[in-house]
Amino acid sequence: MTTREEDPMDDAALSPAAARSLARWHEMIAAGDLSGLAGIVHPDAVFSSPVAHTPYRSRDAVVLAVSTAYAVFSDFVYHRTFVAAGGHDVVLEFRARVGDRDVHGIDMIAFDDEGLIVAVEVMVRPMSGLQALGTEMAARVGKQLTSYA
Repeated sequence: MTTREEDPMDDAALSPAAARSLARWHEMIAAGDLSGLAGIVHPDAVFSSPVAHTPYRSRDAVVLAVSTAYAVFSDFVYHRTFVAAGGHDVVLEFRARVGDRDVHGIDMIAFDDEGLIVAVEVMVRPMSGLQALGTEMAARVGKQLTSYA
């Protein structure tokens, strides 16, 4: 295990455009208002769900999935950010609740050169939390979201 001072990822920094979009993402999360999300998502973006085999494609799919998931979660908080070399990818680690289930997960977000989100991939654990999330998402937007597959 390396200490923070030895971690080679410390040299990785987001591109200025990606950093602006990520700051906007965090502002929206903090405000609890994702109505501006479409403004930072590329029209051909892809959302990869932790409960679906096939990714959902389009800005509308990403906005629908992310906004709905955020509404499903309670006590949502990001607590760590990892930046990949190259300046276009971040991993945001979070904790939240879905009903009476605790969840721990990550949002892997890729940005293009203009800072628009081109991909969001979500992973969630434990299985009981993932199942609760999948059930609630299916009830709220299941048929609508699958139309983007």
